[in-house]
Amino acid sequence: MTSSPTDPAVAARLAIVEAEIMGRAPEHDLVPTLDRVAAVMELLGDPQRSFRVIHLTGTNGKTSTTRMIEALCREHGLRTGRFTSPHLHSIRERIAVDGVPVSAQVLVDAWDEVAPIIELVDARSAAEDGPRMTFFEVLVVLAYAVFADAPIDVAVIEVGMGGHWDATNVADGDVAVITPIDIDHTHFLGTTAEEIAFEKAGIVKPGAALVCAAQVESVSSILTERAAQVGARRYAADEDFAVTDREVALGGQVLAIRGVAGSYDEIFLPLHGEHQGANAALALVAVEVFLGGGERRLDPDVVRAGFAGVTSPGRLEVVRRSPTILVDAAHNPHGAIALAAALNEAFSFARLVGVVAIFADKDAAAMLEVLEPVLDHVVVTRNSSPRSMNAAALGEIASSIFGADRVSVVPALPDALDEAVAVAESEGLGGGVVATGSVVTAADVRLLLGVKES
Repeated sequence: MTSSPTDPAVAARLAIVEAEIMGRAPEHDLVPTLDRVAAVMELLGDPQRSFRVIHLTGTNGKTSTTRMIEALCREHGLRTGRFTSPHLHSIRERIAVDGVPVSAQVLVDAWDEVAPIIELVDARSAAEDGPRMTFFEVLVVLAYAVFADAPIDVAVIEVGMGGHWDATNVADGDVAVITPIDIDHTHFLGTTAEEIAFEKAGIVKPGAALVCAAQVESVSSILTERAAQVGARRYAADEDFAVTDREVALGGQVLAIRGVAGSYDEIFLPLHGEHQGANAALALVAVEVFLGGGERRLDPDVVRAGFAGVTSPGRLEVVRRSPTILVDAAHNPHGAIALAAALNEAFSFARLVGVVAIFADKDAAAMLEVLEPVLDHVVVTRNSSPRSMNAAALGEIASSIFGADRVSVVPALPDALDEAVAVAESEGLGGGVVATGSVVTAADVRLLLGVKES
């Protein structure tokens, strides 16, 4: 399986398929129901029932944890499918088999298989004055079809949003993993952490296992109640498992983790930040439970090899040196807190400048307040999404937090990046730049600097 199209005819066909998919309602414009995607799955013979599933939800850390779980499963000899969102550069990144983004040919073939069924369900919905299937629903159908055709042993599936009615939830996970829950997507999930937790708890299915990150008490109670209601075994961070030691290392960190079936030490994780250490513990326990019911210790050498090969593009990723430029997909206050802590811990810059572009529906003030202590200067701008906040408006918010003398407003992102580099280097060597505020911001900067692999 190749990771990029080479045949011009296949590339042209892929462009048509991508245009059709991208032309549908975006993933942030949805109707909370599983009816349409379930109807397509049934007509296709329920391909999502042909493999086992580890299902992930939460507010932050989902993609990194998904990639860790998939890497560990693959290192244990399983053929894997991985579904994540959003993508950085290509929708093919969202659907991976054995850790490799789906090839253009495979994606086109899968589309040709499912498109007539999707059109049929679209027509049924239109007859009832309903919408067409969304961009995200179609991608879920494609992913499950690709995984069934591969075939795979296990799919590691990240929700798009929520849980109960997320399109991915037509599959039933043997293991449900819930990363830290905080406030985000309030227009769909609810305005409190408790309401959001109730929605996300919907991925915990009867007889499954729940592996849960440390949560505030009110959220933990909701997740515990859900597990009891459906007869799911519950494993909670800081109760049943924990990171017992963590040291910063060149290019990442070294961990010791107490799992539910045993302890593991000398684990090198090539990702930065305490939050990634916590994600690693979640991932390890999910695989312990998946492979051995939480009763059989995994081979420590296999665990170490799995973690050593983990990547998480766009998550505190170094994309250039001299000066160092980092990108991070933090897009809410909780993510900004993790970013700020990781920057303080893992990097030492003489002068650190932020390039920040945030969606208009996000809490920009809260994010900037978190980042203010770690940034010497901030360059506010726009990313390529139409949802991006106006640079001047973001500049007003930033000036009220940083002070006008520490803020530059540069509407075009390429110019903003140049400005940030100039400011970072204005007092000599040792400066750095971090671009953040959205997955799109991270992706745009990666692309500007010629980094396309994901």
